[in-house]
Amino acid sequence: MSDSSRRQELAARLAVVRKRIAAACDAAGRDAAEVTLVAVTKTFPASDVRLLYGLGVADIGENRDSEAAPKAAQCADLDLTWHFIGQLQTNKAGSVARYAGCVHSVDRLRLVGALGKAARGAGREINCLVQVSLDGDPARGGAVAAEVPLVAEALAAEPGLVLSGVMAIAPLGMAPSDAFARLRDSASDVRAVSPAATVISAGMSADLEEAVAAGATHLRIGTALLGDRPRVR
Repeated sequence: MSDSSRRQELAARLAVVRKRIAAACDAAGRDAAEVTLVAVTKTFPASDVRLLYGLGVADIGENRDSEAAPKAAQCADLDLTWHFIGQLQTNKAGSVARYAGCVHSVDRLRLVGALGKAARGAGREINCLVQVSLDGDPARGGAVAAEVPLVAEALAAEPGLVLSGVMAIAPLGMAPSDAFARLRDSASDVRAVSPAATVISAGMSADLEEAVAAGATHLRIGTALLGDRPRVR
């Protein structure tokens, strides 16, 4: 597909997504300007990031450092905010700290320390969200509700990191509205640690409307915006 055709496709998809967000905000009595669209570009090329930037999308989400780091380097001339949204191993903290403006998946004290050390070493300040487990499944990542304040307090105290809010993924088998209601409770716990930590990262292509209704400030949109993911060979 030519760049021109791909740009037209992305523009059309973006218009539909923005219309959905606007309608959801209207239904919830919210201002659409309160909601940030994070384009999740995993498995898609840097050329798509450039096309999205030309269409006004400046927040880019990635799940794996092995893909995100080179993609960020290829787009270093663009004024982008890179959001790391996947599970993060401590040994990848040094790499992620060099490009990420926000890490959505901070879920344990050891990671707080590793990321803070990496941020200071890179001379950067990184916004961080406490990833909340809504079903207690360790395979999906996230701190259980009782641990959320502890992680939040550690983030607030760690030089180089800024406690910015919470993130969660609605578990399979749980109604998104119920899942995001639980996240709202954890968001209140985090705001008790830092009133400025108002970010709620929730909602993807299939459930953005429920996320907006529950107060989401950041939506992580992949398939609806970029199409079906290429097969990885």
